[in-house]
Amino acid sequence: MKHYRALKIAEIVTEDIRTAEVFKKVGIDFCCGGHQNLAEACKDRNINLEELESSLDNVENNSTNSTHHNYKEWNVDFLCDYIVNTHHKTVLRLLPQIVAYTEKIAEVHGANHPELLEIEDLVAQINTELLQHLDHEETVLFPAIKKQLAGNSEEAKATIISEISRMTGEHEFAGGAMDYINKISKNYAVPADGCNTYRVAYKLLEEFEDDLHVHVHLENNILYPKALAK
Repeated sequence: MKHYRALKIAEIVTEDIRTAEVFKKVGIDFCCGGHQNLAEACKDRNINLEELESSLDNVENNSTNSTHHNYKEWNVDFLCDYIVNTHHKTVLRLLPQIVAYTEKIAEVHGANHPELLEIEDLVAQINTELLQHLDHEETVLFPAIKKQLAGNSEEAKATIISEISRMTGEHEFAGGAMDYINKISKNYAVPADGCNTYRVAYKLLEEFEDDLHVHVHLENNILYPKALAK
């Protein structure tokens, strides 16, 4: 068995993105909280370290598992384009639906399920903050990264440092908000009196959270360190 315990969560997922599913199942954050090593994360959450290492080994040793991208080997300009074309598009596709559905279920079911009012408010905040965040990445940060890659620009370097500092904080907000939504929704468990709209809203929220974790991981743990090293 490979020993992962001294490795940071982000390092494990960077080596093999398929391990993200293992961490999701046990509730370990691999994007914003990826700075912890595996042993620390397991201790904090009372998770059996040896069993989790075995699950990670099974992922890495299973050659029939789904093909995964080796993101850490990609050039930063290609990674920027991939994030825009994959994860930014997912945000833009899902968020309007999530806003509409969470508003609806809060209106209909909020009296019996007051957590829906909190979810509605947090989704509205995420919608406002994240759309501005994506626009700033596409119009300021990513162009600066590409400019720095094309030539040694002090202006671009200064922009990259400033923007990454701000972007990381915005990631913390979005990731923390989704973690809280997950918690108060009991991992998106639809109650017995939940309608079809309730189910759709929770399904979309879970899809959004899964994508956001990978999205933030690619930026915080791969793109940003590479950009800062240029």
